[in-house]
Amino acid sequence: MRRSLALLLLALAATACTAQGPGSTTNCDVSGCTVTFQRGVAASASILGVDAKLVAVNGNLVTLEIAGQQVTVPAGEQGQAAEGLNVAVQEVTEQQVVVKIGTGLQPN
Repeated sequence: MRRSLALLLLALAATACTAQGPGSTTNCDVSGCTVTFQRGVAASASILGVDAKLVAVNGNLVTLEIAGQQVTVPAGEQGQAAEGLNVAVQEVTEQQVVVKIGTGLQPN
């Protein structure tokens, strides 16, 4: 319960913010963050209190490391759970991977 509350507070604090990290750009709102990872570099971002890294892309399958846990997510499908967050791959191109990472909470 404490973790969920902390994630909610972090998400609210991240309302409409944009940040850049090594090989990534992050745009956040109250429902989570959209991270654009550049391919071909060691791309990572710190979002919602956790570190996220692009590990590998194999066709339509994207492997990410979220708070030290690896998760493989098919592009365009329902998100996967990782460390209490919902992770969904929105787009995969030769240049970038766009990932939505959210708390699962929806704004009213």
